[in-house]
Amino acid sequence: QVQFVESGGGLVQPGGSLRLSCAASGFTLANYAIGWFRQAPGEERKGVSYISSRDGSTYYEDSVKGRFTISRDNAKNTVYLQMNSLKPEDTAVYYCATVYIAGGGVYYPSGSWGQGTQVTVSS
Repeated sequence: QVQFVESGGGLVQPGGSLRLSCAASGFTLANYAIGWFRQAPGEERKGVSYISSRDGSTYYEDSVKGRFTISRDNAKNTVYLQMNSLKPEDTAVYYCATVYIAGGGVYYPSGSWGQGTQVTVSS
């Protein structure tokens, strides 16, 4: 059974950092492109970043570019999202999922979601 478990969220002050983890079970994560998504209260779930399976290339939404870094450790079947210089507008529940990369910065989640991890940026 394919399953994701997100962790690493918490309460952090503006300008702080967090590292989120996305641990996969039931499949070999290295064979898939993996994306991070977030959903703020009252808003739709939106893409944040993805990392491809073929060459490890990455993509970031403009809102997080230069502040967030996505990486993968295939030996641990885990994808990470390092978040620096956090802003209050980064507050959301963060999810990971396998993604289909359509190109041109367009990508879609595919498969199941984990429970997510809450990130709250507040002073």
